[in-house]
Amino acid sequence: MMDLQETLRKIKTELRLSMNGVASAYMRENGVEYKLNFGVELPRLREIAAGFPMDHGLAQALWKEDIRECKILAAMLQPTETFYPGIADIWVEAMPNAEIAQHTVMNLFCRLPYASQKAFEWMAADDETRQLCGYLLIARLFMKGMAPNRRSADEFLDQARTALHASPAVRRAAVSALRKYQELDEEAFQEGEKLLMEAGL
Repeated sequence: MMDLQETLRKIKTELRLSMNGVASAYMRENGVEYKLNFGVELPRLREIAAGFPMDHGLAQALWKEDIRECKILAAMLQPTETFYPGIADIWVEAMPNAEIAQHTVMNLFCRLPYASQKAFEWMAADDETRQLCGYLLIARLFMKGMAPNRRSADEFLDQARTALHASPAVRRAAVSALRKYQELDEEAFQEGEKLLMEAGL
């Protein structure tokens, strides 16, 4: 059985062998900065993840690496049962950019048993990264068919109303969440439409 350092080395070797310089350069040109970015596409990252066990220690070690692909793999290999709410907050605080936020929400956060609680907590937070993660997460939950009760729906709509005037990244995530909310039923569609029209979107 490989130890943690050996496993990390093996993963990094696979990443180097799968490197895509064109994709990496394209991200850099578009302002997506990482200390190290191999430009490995998502399907290949899924293949790499499939070759390793879901393991808390490994996922935490990968997350600490300032490498794009390691952070994406961390979310794929993190078991939900050992990913406590406090760790979720630590990961959000260390979120380097919107790309990693999207991958982490899609591969890990939306699988958490406390996902909806965190989505509401983060949407209402003061900092932009938490808000971004909150809206990305609630959008995923709506996509999975999670319908909020009336109180939660009102809270979501109140937060979204404010977010539609926030920074471009948060606004985009809020619009996306509203669109997914609108797909739940006719009432949700009308409520979402009213908000988007108010904001001139």
